[in-house]
Amino acid sequence: MNGLLVIDKPGGMTSHDVVNRLRRITGERSVGHLGTLDPMATGVLPLLMGKYTRLAQYFSAAEKSYTGAIRFGFSTDTYDAEGAATGEDRWPEFAPALTLEKVRAAAARFHGKMAQMPPVFSAKKIAGQPAYKLAREGKVVDLKPAEIEILDFALLSLDGAEARFAMRISAGGYVRSVAHELGQDLGCGAHLSVLRRTQAGVFTEAEAHTLEALEPFAGNVEALENLCIHPRTLLPEMPSVTGDQAALGRMRNGGQANLPEFSAAPLVKVFAGPREMVGVARRVAGTLFQPVAVFG
Repeated sequence: MNGLLVIDKPGGMTSHDVVNRLRRITGERSVGHLGTLDPMATGVLPLLMGKYTRLAQYFSAAEKSYTGAIRFGFSTDTYDAEGAATGEDRWPEFAPALTLEKVRAAAARFHGKMAQMPPVFSAKKIAGQPAYKLAREGKVVDLKPAEIEILDFALLSLDGAEARFAMRISAGGYVRSVAHELGQDLGCGAHLSVLRRTQAGVFTEAEAHTLEALEPFAGNVEALENLCIHPRTLLPEMPSVTGDQAALGRMRNGGQANLPEFSAAPLVKVFAGPREMVGVARRVAGTLFQPVAVFG
Protein backbone atom coordinates (compact mmCIF):
# COMPACT_ATOMS: atom_id res chain seq x y z
CA MET A 1 0.00 0.00 0.00
CA ASN A 2 1.03 3.61 -0.58
CA GLY A 3 0.64 6.44 1.91
CA LEU A 4 1.87 8.38 4.91
CA LEU A 5 0.71 7.30 8.36
CA VAL A 6 1.45 9.29 11.50
CA ILE A 7 2.11 6.92 14.39
CA ASP A 8 1.95 7.77 18.09
CA LYS A 9 5.12 5.90 19.06
CA PRO A 10 4.98 4.17 22.44
CA GLY A 11 7.88 4.25 24.86
CA GLY A 12 10.28 1.33 24.90
CA MET A 13 10.30 0.81 21.12
CA THR A 14 12.91 1.97 18.65
CA SER A 15 11.74 3.73 15.51
CA HIS A 16 12.83 0.64 13.59
CA ASP A 17 10.63 -1.49 15.85
CA VAL A 18 7.68 0.70 14.80
CA VAL A 19 8.62 0.25 11.13
CA ASN A 20 8.63 -3.54 11.56
CA ARG A 21 5.30 -3.52 13.39
CA LEU A 22 3.72 -1.40 10.64
CA ARG A 23 5.08 -3.78 8.01
CA ARG A 24 3.23 -6.62 9.70
CA ILE A 25 -0.01 -4.64 10.02
CA THR A 26 -0.05 -3.30 6.45
CA GLY A 27 1.67 -6.15 4.61
CA GLU A 28 3.84 -3.48 2.93
CA ARG A 29 7.59 -4.16 3.04
CA SER A 30 8.72 -0.71 1.94
CA VAL A 31 8.30 1.49 5.03
CA GLY A 32 10.50 4.32 6.27
CA HIS A 33 10.21 6.96 9.00
CA LEU A 34 10.76 10.69 8.67
CA GLY A 35 13.04 11.38 11.64
CA THR A 36 13.91 8.89 14.34
CA LEU A 37 12.68 8.99 17.94
CA ASP A 38 14.77 7.58 20.80
CA PRO A 39 13.37 4.40 22.40
CA MET A 40 12.23 6.13 25.62
CA ALA A 41 10.46 8.90 23.69
CA THR A 42 6.81 8.80 22.69
CA GLY A 43 4.75 10.74 20.17
CA VAL A 44 4.60 11.82 16.57
CA LEU A 45 6.47 9.57 14.12
CA PRO A 46 5.48 9.99 10.44
CA LEU A 47 6.09 6.94 8.23
CA LEU A 48 6.03 6.66 4.43
CA MET A 49 4.88 3.40 2.86
CA GLY A 50 5.12 1.77 -0.55
CA LYS A 51 5.91 4.00 -3.50
CA TYR A 52 5.49 7.05 -1.27
CA THR A 53 8.91 6.31 0.25
CA ARG A 54 10.23 8.04 -2.88
CA LEU A 55 8.79 11.27 -1.48
CA ALA A 56 11.21 11.25 1.49
CA GLN A 57 13.69 13.44 -0.39
CA TYR A 58 11.09 16.23 -0.64
CA PHE A 59 10.36 16.46 3.07
CA SER A 60 12.72 19.20 4.16
CA ALA A 61 14.39 19.08 7.54
CA ALA A 62 11.51 20.43 9.62
CA GLU A 63 11.43 21.69 13.19
CA LYS A 64 10.05 19.48 15.95
CA SER A 65 8.03 20.29 19.08
CA TYR A 66 8.38 18.41 22.36
CA THR A 67 7.19 18.29 25.94
CA GLY A 68 9.03 16.46 28.66
CA ALA A 69 10.92 16.57 31.93
CA ILE A 70 14.52 17.16 33.01
CA ARG A 71 15.75 15.44 36.15
CA PHE A 72 18.38 17.39 38.09
CA GLY A 73 21.01 15.90 40.37
CA PHE A 74 23.00 13.61 38.10
CA SER A 75 23.84 13.10 34.44
CA THR A 76 23.97 9.85 32.45
CA ASP A 77 26.21 8.61 29.66
CA THR A 78 23.32 8.77 27.16
CA TYR A 79 22.02 12.09 28.54
CA ASP A 80 18.63 10.45 29.21
CA ALA A 81 16.96 8.07 31.66
CA GLU A 82 18.09 4.98 29.72
CA GLY A 83 21.76 5.56 30.39
CA ALA A 84 24.05 4.76 33.29
CA ALA A 85 24.60 7.47 35.91
CA THR A 86 27.96 9.19 35.61
CA GLY A 87 28.03 10.11 39.30
CA GLU A 88 26.11 10.10 42.56
CA ASP A 89 22.75 11.82 42.94
CA ARG A 90 23.52 15.33 44.17
CA TRP A 91 19.92 16.53 44.29
CA PRO A 92 19.73 16.59 48.13
CA GLU A 93 22.72 18.94 48.11
CA PHE A 94 21.23 21.30 45.52
CA ALA A 95 17.52 21.06 46.41
CA PRO A 96 17.41 24.01 48.86
CA ALA A 97 18.86 26.51 46.36
CA LEU A 98 17.62 25.26 42.97
CA THR A 99 14.44 27.22 42.33
CA LEU A 100 12.37 27.46 39.15
CA GLU A 101 13.61 31.02 38.70
CA LYS A 102 17.22 29.87 38.88
CA VAL A 103 16.60 27.09 36.37
CA ARG A 104 14.83 29.50 34.00
CA ALA A 105 17.72 31.95 34.25
CA ALA A 106 20.21 29.22 33.34
CA ALA A 107 18.00 28.01 30.49
CA ALA A 108 17.76 31.47 28.91
CA ARG A 109 20.92 30.90 26.85
CA PHE A 110 19.32 27.95 25.04
CA HIS A 111 17.58 30.06 22.43
CA GLY A 112 18.30 30.86 18.81
CA LYS A 113 21.12 29.47 16.70
CA MET A 114 23.97 27.74 18.49
CA ALA A 115 26.56 25.00 18.17
CA GLN A 116 25.47 21.79 19.89
CA MET A 117 27.54 18.69 20.62
CA PRO A 118 25.50 15.57 19.80
CA PRO A 119 25.37 12.81 22.41
CA VAL A 120 27.98 10.07 22.05
CA PHE A 121 25.12 7.58 22.13
CA SER A 122 23.36 8.89 19.02
CA ALA A 123 22.69 7.87 15.43
CA LYS A 124 25.20 10.40 14.09
CA LYS A 125 27.44 8.67 11.53
CA ILE A 126 31.21 8.48 11.87
CA ALA A 127 32.87 6.93 8.82
CA GLY A 128 29.54 5.29 8.02
CA GLN A 129 29.04 3.85 11.52
CA PRO A 130 26.43 5.14 14.00
CA ALA A 131 28.13 6.79 16.96
CA TYR A 132 26.21 4.67 19.47
CA LYS A 133 27.64 1.43 18.01
CA LEU A 134 31.19 2.72 18.40
CA ALA A 135 30.42 3.93 21.94
CA ARG A 136 29.02 0.52 22.94
CA GLU A 137 32.19 -1.12 21.63
CA GLY A 138 34.29 1.19 23.81
CA LYS A 139 35.82 2.96 20.81
CA VAL A 140 36.68 6.65 20.60
CA VAL A 141 33.73 8.64 19.27
CA ASP A 142 34.94 11.79 17.54
CA LEU A 143 31.83 13.93 17.10
CA LYS A 144 31.80 17.55 16.01
CA PRO A 145 29.37 20.29 17.05
CA ALA A 146 26.45 20.95 14.72
CA GLU A 147 24.61 24.22 14.27
CA ILE A 148 21.03 23.98 15.48
CA GLU A 149 18.30 26.44 16.38
CA ILE A 150 16.10 26.40 19.46
CA LEU A 151 12.99 28.38 18.63
CA ASP A 152 11.37 28.08 22.05
CA PHE A 153 12.36 26.56 25.39
CA ALA A 154 9.92 27.13 28.23
CA LEU A 155 10.46 25.75 31.75
CA LEU A 156 6.90 25.23 32.96
CA SER A 157 7.32 23.95 36.51
CA LEU A 158 9.76 22.47 39.00
CA ASP A 159 8.43 19.62 41.14
CA GLY A 160 11.16 18.27 43.35
CA ALA A 161 14.11 17.29 41.16
CA GLU A 162 12.12 17.37 37.90
CA ALA A 163 11.39 20.35 35.68
CA ARG A 164 8.64 20.12 33.07
CA PHE A 165 9.33 21.90 29.78
CA ALA A 166 8.11 22.57 26.25
CA MET A 167 10.53 23.04 23.35
CA ARG A 168 10.62 23.75 19.63
CA ILE A 169 13.92 22.82 18.01
CA SER A 170 15.31 22.55 14.51
CA ALA A 171 15.94 19.24 12.75
CA GLY A 172 19.16 17.67 13.97
CA GLY A 173 18.89 19.16 17.44
CA TYR A 174 19.03 16.91 20.51
CA VAL A 175 16.75 17.74 23.43
CA ARG A 176 18.80 15.45 25.69
CA SER A 177 21.94 17.46 24.92
CA VAL A 178 20.12 20.57 26.13
CA ALA A 179 19.17 18.77 29.36
CA HIS A 180 22.76 17.59 29.85
CA GLU A 181 24.28 21.03 29.23
CA LEU A 182 21.72 22.74 31.49
CA GLY A 183 22.75 20.40 34.30
CA GLN A 184 26.39 21.23 33.66
CA ASP A 185 25.66 24.96 33.77
CA LEU A 186 23.85 24.57 37.11
CA GLY A 187 26.68 22.44 38.49
CA CYS A 188 24.43 19.61 39.66
CA GLY A 189 24.16 17.50 36.51
CA ALA A 190 20.92 16.60 34.75
CA HIS A 191 19.41 14.21 32.26
CA LEU A 192 16.28 13.96 30.16
CA SER A 193 13.76 11.84 32.10
CA VAL A 194 10.64 12.16 29.90
CA LEU A 195 10.22 13.12 26.24
CA ARG A 196 7.17 13.32 23.99
CA ARG A 197 7.20 14.67 20.43
CA THR A 198 4.00 16.64 19.88
CA GLN A 199 4.71 17.81 16.33
CA ALA A 200 7.07 16.91 13.47
CA GLY A 201 6.95 19.46 10.70
CA VAL A 202 3.28 19.83 9.79
CA PHE A 203 2.27 16.54 11.44
CA THR A 204 0.65 16.72 14.87
CA GLU A 205 -0.62 14.50 17.68
CA ALA A 206 -4.18 14.97 16.41
CA GLU A 207 -3.29 13.01 13.25
CA ALA A 208 -1.41 10.22 15.04
CA HIS A 209 -2.66 6.64 15.43
CA THR A 210 -1.48 4.15 18.02
CA LEU A 211 -0.26 0.79 16.77
CA GLU A 212 -2.92 -0.88 18.91
CA ALA A 213 -5.65 1.11 17.13
CA LEU A 214 -4.30 -0.03 13.75
CA GLU A 215 -4.14 -3.74 14.61
CA PRO A 216 -7.87 -4.43 13.90
CA PHE A 217 -7.30 -3.17 10.33
CA ALA A 218 -4.38 -5.53 9.64
CA GLY A 219 -4.52 -6.64 6.01
CA ASN A 220 -7.36 -4.22 5.15
CA VAL A 221 -5.53 -1.98 2.69
CA GLU A 222 -8.52 0.23 1.91
CA ALA A 223 -9.24 0.95 5.57
CA LEU A 224 -5.57 1.62 6.31
CA GLU A 225 -5.18 3.96 3.33
CA ASN A 226 -8.19 5.91 4.58
CA LEU A 227 -6.32 6.48 7.85
CA CYS A 228 -3.33 7.93 5.96
CA ILE A 229 -2.82 11.65 5.49
CA HIS A 230 -4.71 12.64 2.33
CA PRO A 231 -2.10 12.65 -0.46
CA ARG A 232 -3.22 16.02 -1.81
CA THR A 233 -2.34 17.65 1.52
CA LEU A 234 1.19 16.21 1.60
CA LEU A 235 4.02 18.60 0.75
CA PRO A 236 1.71 21.65 0.64
CA GLU A 237 4.38 23.73 -1.09
CA MET A 238 3.75 21.58 -4.17
CA PRO A 239 0.41 22.28 -5.90
CA SER A 240 -1.73 19.27 -6.84
CA VAL A 241 -2.69 18.87 -10.49
CA THR A 242 -4.74 16.20 -12.26
CA GLY A 243 -3.51 15.18 -15.69
CA ASP A 244 -5.47 13.74 -18.60
CA GLN A 245 -4.76 10.22 -19.84
CA ALA A 246 -2.45 11.38 -22.63
CA ALA A 247 -0.31 13.53 -20.32
CA LEU A 248 -0.21 10.86 -17.64
CA GLY A 249 0.85 8.25 -20.19
CA ARG A 250 3.79 10.38 -21.34
CA MET A 251 4.85 11.09 -17.75
CA ARG A 252 4.67 7.42 -16.76
CA ASN A 253 7.11 6.74 -19.58
CA GLY A 254 9.46 9.51 -18.41
CA GLY A 255 8.42 12.03 -21.05
CA GLN A 256 7.50 15.69 -20.70
CA ALA A 257 3.86 16.72 -20.74
CA ASN A 258 1.68 19.79 -20.42
CA LEU A 259 -0.43 20.00 -17.27
CA PRO A 260 -3.17 22.48 -16.30
CA GLU A 261 -1.10 24.14 -13.55
CA PHE A 262 -0.48 27.87 -13.85
CA SER A 263 1.36 28.87 -10.68
CA ALA A 264 5.10 29.53 -10.51
CA ALA A 265 5.76 26.50 -8.27
CA PRO A 266 8.86 24.60 -9.49
CA LEU A 267 7.48 21.20 -8.42
CA VAL A 268 3.96 19.78 -8.50
CA LYS A 269 2.21 16.60 -7.35
CA VAL A 270 0.55 14.86 -10.30
CA PHE A 271 -2.68 12.89 -9.81
CA ALA A 272 -4.81 10.58 -11.92
CA GLY A 273 -7.78 10.87 -9.55
CA PRO A 274 -8.78 12.27 -6.15
CA ARG A 275 -6.18 10.18 -4.25
CA GLU A 276 -4.11 8.39 -6.91
CA MET A 277 -0.78 10.19 -7.04
CA VAL A 278 1.20 9.40 -10.18
CA GLY A 279 4.33 11.21 -9.07
CA VAL A 280 6.18 14.51 -8.81
CA ALA A 281 7.05 16.68 -11.79
CA ARG A 282 9.41 19.62 -12.30
CA ARG A 283 8.29 22.67 -14.27
CA VAL A 284 10.38 23.08 -17.42
CA ALA A 285 8.65 26.20 -18.73
CA GLY A 286 5.11 27.49 -18.49
CA THR A 287 2.84 24.45 -18.20
CA LEU A 288 5.43 21.97 -19.53
CA PHE A 289 6.60 19.48 -16.89
CA GLN A 290 9.25 16.78 -16.61
CA PRO A 291 8.58 13.86 -14.24
CA VAL A 292 11.20 13.47 -11.50
CA ALA A 293 9.52 10.74 -9.43
CA VAL A 294 6.97 8.37 -11.01
CA PHE A 295 4.91 5.94 -8.95
CA GLY A 296 3.21 4.10 -11.81
